[in-house]
Amino acid sequence: MLQKAYGKSCLSKTQTYEWYRAFKEGREEVQDLPRAGRPSMVSTDENIEKIKKMVIDNRRLSVREVAHEVEMSHMSVHNILTEVLGMRRAAARLVLKELNFLQKEHRKAVAEDMISRASSHFTFMKCIITGDETWVYEYDMQTSQQSSEHRLENEPNPKKPRQSRWKIKVMLTVFFDYRGVVHSEFLPDGQTVNKEYYLSVMRRLRENIRRKQPDVWKNNSSILHHDNAPSHTSIFVREFLAKNSTNVIEQAPYSPDMAPCDFFLFPKLKLPLRGRRFESIEAIKQNSQNELNALPSSGFKKCFEEWEKRWRMCIVSDGAYFEGDKINFDD
Repeated sequence: MLQKAYGKSCLSKTQTYEWYRAFKEGREEVQDLPRAGRPSMVSTDENIEKIKKMVIDNRRLSVREVAHEVEMSHMSVHNILTEVLGMRRAAARLVLKELNFLQKEHRKAVAEDMISRASSHFTFMKCIITGDETWVYEYDMQTSQQSSEHRLENEPNPKKPRQSRWKIKVMLTVFFDYRGVVHSEFLPDGQTVNKEYYLSVMRRLRENIRRKQPDVWKNNSSILHHDNAPSHTSIFVREFLAKNSTNVIEQAPYSPDMAPCDFFLFPKLKLPLRGRRFESIEAIKQNSQNELNALPSSGFKKCFEEWEKRWRMCIVSDGAYFEGDKINFDD
């Protein structure tokens, strides 16, 4: 009868008999009665200091290994690590490369220069136009979060076959400022991103600035931000930018964490496209353009605010990669 009424929440047969016997003998309380037991002496200062030293000496020790070494229960060690010492288990984050001292100093110098300009010129951030290129695929895999599903307790976990990106792809070039996209175009079939092509992109970008941002065009106050790819820094492109008095700000090498296209635009653009198959190059272009047009203007403004915050994080981190770190600027 109990199993029928309570299902999986029902007491076991043995526990039911024990409670029945206790009530028959006169017990009226359902709470645990006071009892003599082993005193809680595990969270002593000595044990806490011992565990702290072990983990700092070898940060890859598991809770089970620590518990075995100090002869304590798994749960006691876990509570000391999380609640007393405030530590957490963190997986290593993949980064572009191992930065050397000079590369870190360069990143830090670029960040300090950008903060200095933003502090001294009120309109500095509003004048920056940043851009880059990226591949958009006919099929790109879903993220693990996208492929997750709600399942009942007795249902098996979802399965999906291992897949890779489709070889059919098209390159998208985008430039944007704090208000939104200024210029975008797709690489023509058979064309490569060389100095001649990028020079033509710069000409089309200037024309779009003239049409879409007459105030910036009139004052020639636009500031170009792009990376140091060979096509971007060729003599042809640099002569064109100098001839038109275009201000350029530097992007530190190996720094996708400080490039707005890499930490904001391209992830936002590609996420809705993941897991979808497109039947042609034209379909890829059309859907990519639709997603690009759907990005709200508030997102671009927030991106530039985040960009400024990342400069400060880079400085606090002494030029090292900082993404995923919890940094307190007041310290």
